[in-house]
Order: sequence, then structure tokens, then C-alpha cells
Amino acid sequence: MYSPAVQSLSEFFGPESPLKSHLPGFQPREGQAWMAEAVTEAIDGSDKLIVEAGTGTGKTFAYLFPALMSGRKTIISTGTKALQDQLYHRDLPLIGKALGRPVTTALLKGRANYLCLHRLDNVASHASGDNLSDDLYAVQGWRHRTISGDRAELLDVAEDSGVWPLVTSTADNCLGSQCPVYQKCHVVKARRAAQQADLVVVNHHLLLADLAMKEEGFIEFLPGAEAIILDEAHQIPDLAAQFFGISLGSREIERLFDELRGATLPLGQPEFQRRIDTAQTALRVLRAESPREEGRHELSAVMEQLRTPMIALSAALKELLEGVSRFAESAIEIEKIYEQLFSVVERLAHLSSDESWDGLRWLDVNPRSIRLNLTPLDVADTLRGLINAGDQAWIFTSATLALGEDFSHFSERMGLGSATGLTFPSPYPLEQNGLIWLPANMPEPSDKDHTAQMLATVMPLLEMTAGGMFCLFTSHRALNAARTWFRTRRKRLKGRPLLIQGDAPRDDLLQRFREYGNAVLLGTGSFWEGVDVRGPALSIVAIDKLPFASPADPLMMARLEFIRRQGGNGFTGHQLPLAVLSLKQGAGRLLRDQNDYGVVVLCDPRITTKSYGKMFLKSLEPMRSTNSITEVEQFLEAHEAASGKRRTG
Repeated sequence: MYSPAVQSLSEFFGPESPLKSHLPGFQPREGQAWMAEAVTEAIDGSDKLIVEAGTGTGKTFAYLFPALMSGRKTIISTGTKALQDQLYHRDLPLIGKALGRPVTTALLKGRANYLCLHRLDNVASHASGDNLSDDLYAVQGWRHRTISGDRAELLDVAEDSGVWPLVTSTADNCLGSQCPVYQKCHVVKARRAAQQADLVVVNHHLLLADLAMKEEGFIEFLPGAEAIILDEAHQIPDLAAQFFGISLGSREIERLFDELRGATLPLGQPEFQRRIDTAQTALRVLRAESPREEGRHELSAVMEQLRTPMIALSAALKELLEGVSRFAESAIEIEKIYEQLFSVVERLAHLSSDESWDGLRWLDVNPRSIRLNLTPLDVADTLRGLINAGDQAWIFTSATLALGEDFSHFSERMGLGSATGLTFPSPYPLEQNGLIWLPANMPEPSDKDHTAQMLATVMPLLEMTAGGMFCLFTSHRALNAARTWFRTRRKRLKGRPLLIQGDAPRDDLLQRFREYGNAVLLGTGSFWEGVDVRGPALSIVAIDKLPFASPADPLMMARLEFIRRQGGNGFTGHQLPLAVLSLKQGAGRLLRDQNDYGVVVLCDPRITTKSYGKMFLKSLEPMRSTNSITEVEQFLEAHEAASGKRRTG
């Protein structure tokens, strides 16, 4: 049931907001109303706006309300599919009710998220009693219940199940309008709905894929929009560098061989099968000659050992391509494989070439696969051209975009020039409810005992709080060292549950962490952002080191090389600002609600011994810092007493 329509921005975010009826605990927030006003003006003027909104600002509603009231066709892009689902299934219906009128919206994901009926029929007809049978049976039953075909609906089948690649399509293997069940296609239906909707919710991967396709002259699949709003916008520059580069993986090529064997088997051509075998052998040789050490390697450093196998693979693929061309017109499936194989040959040529190109070539080595990459040194010019191509409003928002009130690091990487930048600090009482502890006598980050010393330092805090603790690490190596440390020191947990990233899916670990209310969670990477644990379940966030990205990381190498060519300083111009913003993300896991309280522990001595340490502390203001464990204990004791909590240690 929809309430009477809301007429103005001030009414919607004021003391008598209709949100109070639909969102328990809603309180007017000055920053939220100001942000909504700025977004409204940007949409009306087709301008560009950058907004950093601290935790609790309510930025989602601050951009949704203006977007819906503008009457303009709007695309909203989020950082993850989980946020995309939350926005579409929870936030939009709620604000629609508060507005007093329904809104025509659509949810659009990449095609790999939708069930492909044709591929399901094919795999079901060839299915045997293998380990996919249970998942395949579940998918077959679901096909008759689903309307959207969005695989997120089917919770009975794991996200990483081997059945999904078999029953979903890619741009390469989709048959398009020639598919026998094209009229029932879930991807086609989702795109039609997006074309007709006033507001479409996508994710950054889909948006960038569309922009990259437009850059190459393909037909865009996202609807034309008058306003584009990017939430979690801090992710865009690095993601764009990947999308506007070139990539080719061994698994992709192996899968192509498998599809080719299946499609041409009825043709019974021994010579053709020999060509597949030759190409497959060449690929295996390339993998065997690649570095044994997992991780990322600059291609120039290993090219001497890879040049011969790459030439051999290229020759074998070209011979195979010539063979496939003979049958390309015999069946649509073979024609699609021919197009994919042509793309593989073309990309391998780019990746193998020694010709100068404004990018970094690198190799990613995994236990069972390798991936060749070419990453552009800078994407600002490309993004600038795309953003300025139409008369659209562009709004970029996140909790971490600025250094103080300086947006230049983000705006330069995005090619935004003189775009307006606004900051809205968190309305929560951070200065009263948050404290930063800088423990003394911590070893240098490079010290082999750093992780052990960090854990020995922070574990006594469990005796000072009834709440739980996040231990956030800057590397998987440190995370694994922490796992090993706890094997012989379980008593240090004071009987609390220990949850470790990798032992279960992230969402499952977080759900258990909330339910336990006093657990210790060890995490890295994805636990630094997008994690929301409110209330007393989390009262300590311990961070092992300042989150400087490795200078050996190819994305970092590419960026540093670009800055060097421009005559700049890579450390002060990129590594340092990026680390400061990353720390803001990690520390931001702590205070997620008005009444939350807790301590952020920074276990890196550089925060006090290096001149740049002040930048990190300033980014966490208005929280104050201390090196006194007594002050930490008094702080937690006062807050726990006020909230009626008891220590468990």
C-alpha cells in the first residue's frame, strides 16, 4: 500500500519523513539532505559530481530519491552483485512506498548470471551419473519455477558449482537470435525490461563491459541513460584498467578445445582432430614452461623462456583456425567457435608482440592455469572520452574517495578534470565512540615475527570487551601465518569461536560472526570493505600493516610506470593516497551504527616513525589515537558499562 505522494526533497528527508513509517529508527540527517540536494542539481544540470559520504550518511537514499523524482532514465551501478541485489530487492521497494507511487525499475546482470535454457537442455541430454547430477537436478527443477532465471535465486546450488558454466552462456558461445529457444531467453527478457524501465540497477563489471564494447564499436546492450550513478566508485579506476586491457587464459582455451571436439565429432575428420591435439599439446608446453611460483610476473622478465612455446602455440592455433573455417558454415555452434578461436589468435598476437604499446604485459600463474594480460598504464583518457561522449549526469559516490577534502587522486584517474567534489562526514559520534590504539614496540612489517607479535599484542583485548574482533591482514601469507599461530594457542581466544577466511563463504562467516556475538574473525582482501556488522558483535578491528599495495602487483606497476613517464613521484602520487584510502575502508568496518563503539588497532610502527604516518591518522579523524593500553581499557570499560555489557575474559 503506497502512502500519499511526497512533493519535495526537504519533506522527504525532514522530521516528518514518510521513511519513518517504512524504516524503523529513521532519523533526519543533515548530510543526507544536503547530498540529495547536490545530486538533484547535478541531474538537473547534466553535471558531474563526486561525493564522499561517511558511514551513516544514508547515501543510498540520498541518490535514489533524486533519481526517481527526476523523471530521467537512470542507471545505478554498484560495486558487487550482492549490493546490486540489496539495492533492487530492498532499498528501491522501500523508497517507492515512501514516495507514494510505484517506480518502474529493472535489475540487469551479466549473461553468466542467467540460466541458458538451450545449454541446460544440451547438458541434460548428455548427463550421466557424475558428481554434477544433484546440482543439475536442482537446476532442472528450478527452471520451471523461476521467472527471471537469475541464478542468485537458487540457493540450493553453490555459487562455485561446476554446473553453472554448463547451463549459462557467455558472449562467445551464445547463439543469439538463432537460438532455438530465443523467445524464452532470460537474458533477452532482462534486457527488454531494462530498456523499458525508468531506473536500471547494474554492477560495475557490466557497466564497464558495455563501455568497453562501445569503445570497440559494438552495439551497446545497456539502455541509453540521462543519469549514471556509480556507488562504491573508488573501485572503478582499477576495474577499468582490466576491462580496457587484453587478457587470455589457458582455461578459456582448453574450454574452447572441448567445445570444438564436441561440435565436430560427428564430422569424423582425423586430420582435424590432429590439429586440435597439436594445439592442446602446445598449450600444455606453454603452461609447463611458465614459472612455477604462483602469483603475478612481469612478462618481460620471463619472455625468454616463453617465447618459443608462445610462437608454437600461435602457429598451432592458426592451423586449427584454418581447419575450423572449412566447417564454420555447417552449424551455428561451429561458427561461434570459429569467432572465439579467431579472437584467441588475435589476442595472443597482441600479448606476444614486442611492439611498443602503452601498457604492461604480465603473467598470472595459478595452480592449474595461467593467464596472459596486457594492462594499460592509464585509463583516464579513455574514461574521459566515454564520460564526455553524451549529455548525461554522472554521480560518483563512496565512503572513500577523498584525502581530507581533496578529490584530485580519484578525479585524475577517472579523467574527470574539474568535477565538483563534496564530502559529508559520518553523523555518528566517532570522537566519543571510537579510539585508535597504536601499540608500542611493534616489529617492522618486514619482520618474520610480525604476525605473531601482532596477535600476541591484540589478544589481551578480549579480556576487556564482551564483543567480537576482526583481525584484518594485508596479505594471504600473513593470514595463513595467523592460522598457524592459533593452532597451538587456542587458549588465547578465551573460549571464543575462531572464524577464518577460506573455511566457508564470506557471507556464511559473517552470519556466524553476528550470531556468536563474541567471535574472532581472521580475514584479508574482501573483508576490508563492504562488510557491515552492527551492534556489540564487533568492538575491535585490528589491522596488521598499513595497506600499501605491492609495487610488484601489475596494476600498481603499470600505474607507477605511467606516473614516472609523466615526471611524477609514484609513491606520493599514487601508492600513499591509495593506502590511506584503503585504511579508511578497513577501519570503517568498526562503527556502523549510531550506538556502535570500539577500538581500531594499528600494528604498524610506521604510523609513528614515518612522516607520512600522520596522513593515515588524519584520514581516521575525528577518532583520536593513543599508545596507552590503560586508556584503551578505560575506554572499553566505560562503554561496556554504559551499554550493560559484561566482559567474557
